Amino acid sequence: MDYETVSAEEFGASLRGMGLNLLVRDVEAQAQRLAALFGMTAFRVSRDFAILQYGTQVFQLHADSTYATHPLLNLLPENPPRGAGVQIHLFDTDPDDSAERAEALGFTILQPPTDKPHGLRECFLLCEDGYAWVPSRPL
Repeated sequence: MDYETVSAEEFGASLRGMGLNLLVRDVEAQAQRLAALFGMTAFRVSRDFAILQYGTQVFQLHADSTYATHPLLNLLPENPPRGAGVQIHLFDTDPDDSAERAEALGFTILQPPTDKPHGLRECFLLCEDGYAWVPSRPL
């Protein structure tokens, strides 16, 4: 599918399985940071919306304004972190490399790269919108 030209109707109808939509304060900046840090590909990037691809997985970023009539908008906290409790695991991304570059891209290192008992080396990186991004690799 060509994510740059697909219509909203075609894109929506193509989605299967589990989806992820993240509400962010600045779609363009967040898409740029995710592409730079994790090698994601960003499509249709605008002030309001972006499609991001990580491997074969696709998810969406939405600006708050696109949720003007959505019931979730009223539940967003006025002060960060708005994504508290959400962990987004990136199982094909080197945590050491990500941690080295994270702060320069506006991420906070909540936990440096650590070997975990569940068989992964991972770190926890908090973005400006409060989502915990967890690059991971098998030990």
